[in-house]
Amino acid sequence: MISLGMAVAGHPELSFYTEIKPISEEFDPAALAVSGLDRDHLIRNAPDATQAMRAAYDWVNSLRKIGRPVFLAAPAVWDGMFVHWYFMRYVGTSPFGATGSGVDLRSYWMGLTGCEWVESRKGKIKYALNLEGLPHTHHAGEDAMELAQVFTAVLKHRAESHSAGLPQTE
Repeated sequence: MISLGMAVAGHPELSFYTEIKPISEEFDPAALAVSGLDRDHLIRNAPDATQAMRAAYDWVNSLRKIGRPVFLAAPAVWDGMFVHWYFMRYVGTSPFGATGSGVDLRSYWMGLTGCEWVESRKGKIKYALNLEGLPHTHHAGEDAMELAQVFTAVLKHRAESHSAGLPQTE
């Protein structure tokens, strides 16, 4: 993991981003290229993993004044595995609890709408909610803000469907 972005659904002014000095000489050049980050720059300038994850931990805990932080990702299994491991390894605990538990966007959408897995891709969710213009840039900070906006729209859709007495399926 060479960067970490987080954002709060319903609070676009609340976001966090850090780059992380690589912890290993092993890396996938294709994955690095997708990130758009320069590995040599990160080695020279990014905070080490302990500093970066401590800052992330402190930021998440600062959110407790507005509610209980819950990890949301798409997919939560993939992203959650890395984020939880980094918190446990470099901070010794996770602000999301001992299991790093959280919410998977696709699973939430499937439960809300009754759709099949193939219809639960983030692009399909964005289309269903008229969010097609919302970009996915592969920058951790920007993508976290995108995910927060998508989940905010999902929650709004849920509330509107409930108040109208409509079935949840699309």
